[in-house]
Amino acid sequence: MTIVGTRIDNRLLHGMVATNWAPRSGANRVMIIDDHTATTPMLKESMKMGRPAGMAVSIITEEIALNNFTNHKYDHQKVYIVANNPRIFLKLQEIGVNIGNLVLGGTLTPENPENYIKASNRAYIAPDQVAIYKKIIANGSDIVIQYTPNDSENHLTSLLK
Repeated sequence: MTIVGTRIDNRLLHGMVATNWAPRSGANRVMIIDDHTATTPMLKESMKMGRPAGMAVSIITEEIALNNFTNHKYDHQKVYIVANNPRIFLKLQEIGVNIGNLVLGGTLTPENPENYIKASNRAYIAPDQVAIYKKIIANGSDIVIQYTPNDSENHLTSLLK
């Protein structure tokens, strides 16, 4: 299995992912890992309508994702993964999956942004996520803050010093 791209984005599968990020990655499967979306039939079906042309789409829970990767279900596919929380990428690393470099795209704007690290105009890092991001980096992944593929790449390591 080859993971050809990973992205943190609170909107999960949306236009920017479907028309820019996933197609540029060379993926043949876009995987959305999110418990709420995967277990809400109406939300899951509406998200499937945003499937990039020519790609399969999986919208699955964290538990299913971890089991599928452990059981090598995607060994012969090129997978682009989107989740809205960095924790899932750390868990993938912890079971031996090489996630490559991680793109931090967009997050929800918090109610009290002064308590968060502002990574960009569209991405914030909660205090309890700092350690997770640091572990992902320590495990060998670079984290790039980039909303669109045409935006400048900013590396998260400079903000987490």
